[in-house]
Amino acid sequence: MSHGVHAVQHEVDHEIEHEEKADGGHGHGMEGRNKKIALLIAVIALFLAFSETLGKSAQTAALSYNVEASNLWAFYQAKTIRQTALQAATEVLKIDRMKLDNEAPDAIKKAVNDRINTWTETTARYESEPRDRPHPGEVDLNPPYGEGRRELSKLAQAAERKRDTALERYHHYEVASAAFQIGIVLASATVITGMLILSWLAGGLALVGLGFMAIGLFAPHAVHFM
Repeated sequence: MSHGVHAVQHEVDHEIEHEEKADGGHGHGMEGRNKKIALLIAVIALFLAFSETLGKSAQTAALSYNVEASNLWAFYQAKTIRQTALQAATEVLKIDRMKLDNEAPDAIKKAVNDRINTWTETTARYESEPRDRPHPGEVDLNPPYGEGRRELSKLAQAAERKRDTALERYHHYEVASAAFQIGIVLASATVITGMLILSWLAGGLALVGLGFMAIGLFAPHAVHFM
């Protein structure tokens, strides 16, 4: 909870204590009103704690998936560089094979052909190398799994989708937290000013905050902030 909200609540506590002393135990109506407002503040503060906890969790998940996507794209780029270099070397070796005359030893011809076949298979493996299940400790993203360029790109895109979803949740929780904090301030101001309309506005903001929390939990892409 922000320092400003703490300051307002401290002022409210002081005002309630002052009113109770001034009433001398006879202002039961004022005391009952203040208790209801205090209960409203406590409920909104509880919702605020939930929204801030969920927001921090979503922010951490977004950062984690962003790092995962960056690592996967870096791995993808490294595979691309290796594949391109190996393809170029294979083409050069094929040209060298064409230069061999009929009198070249069979062992040399066989060695060249074996090398070309090996590099061709390796190039194909760099392009696609699927696996049925992830390695132990690997992040469980959407299938297919593997270390080929095709599989790495799908894994990276899956991590990016999870990152974007976590970010959308984070933005909704932030809006919810802001609504709850403003609601707490307005409810607290009711005690100081005696304007009951402020407590109704605080309740309305609490409902708005709950709505954004629900959207963040169940439909984070329903409302876009980016």
